[in-house]
Amino acid sequence: MLRLMLLRHAKSDWGDPSQDDIDRPLNARGRAAAHTMAAYFAAQDLLPDLILCSSAQRTRETLAHLLPFLDGEYEIRVQADLYYQNENTYVPILRKEGGTARTLLLIGHNPATEETALSLAGSGPEDAIEDMGMKFPTGALAILDFELETWAKLSPESGHLDRFVKPRDLEIPDE
Repeated sequence: MLRLMLLRHAKSDWGDPSQDDIDRPLNARGRAAAHTMAAYFAAQDLLPDLILCSSAQRTRETLAHLLPFLDGEYEIRVQADLYYQNENTYVPILRKEGGTARTLLLIGHNPATEETALSLAGSGPEDAIEDMGMKFPTGALAILDFELETWAKLSPESGHLDRFVKPRDLEIPDE
């Protein structure tokens, strides 16, 4: 069985209009949400074997908040193609880059994060799928499980949505 965790980067800062989009950092709300989601990863023992992260500043900062909460061994690949993707889905990247990972975390952007989750979710709690389709907010996490042996076999509706979690639905942990 394969597990895919799709995490949209936390809220970014739009305060400097001259700043290139790829260089936008997280804002205060985004840093708090990233911390909340990191604590959720730890509390739920969500441990990836492989982390694929967009090269954008806001995704790398989201990842930086997660790292202190992740135990075990994992590989991290920061990839520009997750930022510059030409399609509205990450499926081709997952098929190509998944390798031997059993649990893969992808930290990316919308619309690709939402479209990937929706296209792969063939089953799961209807209310969670509907919620995910209405809005996949910054910092949100979709977890999908697949009865597949290899990422190369990912296909539409081949996954089961285990859960869809938004930072605002979680209790913010104390520092």
